[in-house]
Amino acid sequence: MSLFSDDELQPPAEESTTRVAPPRRVIAGWIAVGVAFALTLVLAVAPAPFVIEQPGPVFNTLGKDQPVGSKESDKAKPLISIPSQKTYPTSGSLDLLTVSVVGNPDQRPSWFDIIAAWFQPSKAVLPVDVVFPPGTTTEQSNAENAALMVNSQQDAVAAALNHLGYEFPEAVAVKQVIKGTPAAGVLKVDDEITSVNGEPVPGVATLRELINKNGTDKAAEVGIIRGGAASTVSITPVKSGAQTVLGIGAGMDYTFPFDVKIQLDNVGGPSAGQMFALGIMDQLTPGYLNGGKKVAGTGTIDNEGNIGPIGGIRQKMYAARDTGGATYFLAPATNCNEVTGHIPSGLHVFAVKTLDDSLAALKAISSGGSTSGLATCPAS
Repeated sequence: MSLFSDDELQPPAEESTTRVAPPRRVIAGWIAVGVAFALTLVLAVAPAPFVIEQPGPVFNTLGKDQPVGSKESDKAKPLISIPSQKTYPTSGSLDLLTVSVVGNPDQRPSWFDIIAAWFQPSKAVLPVDVVFPPGTTTEQSNAENAALMVNSQQDAVAAALNHLGYEFPEAVAVKQVIKGTPAAGVLKVDDEITSVNGEPVPGVATLRELINKNGTDKAAEVGIIRGGAASTVSITPVKSGAQTVLGIGAGMDYTFPFDVKIQLDNVGGPSAGQMFALGIMDQLTPGYLNGGKKVAGTGTIDNEGNIGPIGGIRQKMYAARDTGGATYFLAPATNCNEVTGHIPSGLHVFAVKTLDDSLAALKAISSGGSTSGLATCPAS
């Protein structure tokens, strides 16, 4: 009897070496994966035509010239000092905020950085040309911002001293005459503008208002002082966009009754004006303007106490809360459209147009009283 059939006794057949090709859709899938991987690598390193604005360092105008939260240096100096005048103790904070820009025309962030920033509410993605106008180098932009910072400090000193009743020479001066405009050939650089149609001109904001009020249908009678001699010249304004203009760049000249030293390096732009003015006033008056509480704010200011809009306010609100620990924020009323719907939780935002508005808010904060009668930027 046999235990195996004849077929079972046959040697095993050799395995076939023929392979079946994978379906085309599988090949296409792997190609797609490879392309996606390559694109991902490109995006990781390819520069994007954008820059990122994010919260920057916070500085307490009642403290030292170094960022809030940093280890105090032996070389730290008071951010604001008034050496020749009687000053009073301060408490809490009146923080000024900054915005850091990631990227510039020479070194732009990658697409990965841009995409990551897009989903973070404390950051903003802007076209590089918006932050750095074409034809402007990074060095030129830094120099311009440094000049704006110096001017804002002077305007802040003037606003504070004017509000406190100090008297000192201040004049609206012609800083630039633009070719081809009505002012060309009539006004000169360094002319002091004293009046428009008989109304006094204490500041640049008033000059703009009076020129707008005059309109373009008739000549404005502009009172000037040139070389110590007073005279009146006739200039018919023209439209430039939505503005009525003479064709000059105007600025302020001040002669202060005493020195106010503001020590703040490597920060540019005019947006700290409001907080500089409040910090100066707090030192020159008894008591605490803020009631010893933590308050932050931003906004330009002029010698007449008008508070103007600034950029990067969303990033500054996050810096105020997260770095400075503030629960109150003074925002220019003209920035409320950017504030509403973007206020970090726990932050109460007051809308201010003038230094008087800011002081009213601080009085309410200081006393713990009701703020229902004060203007705010709605949370939503």
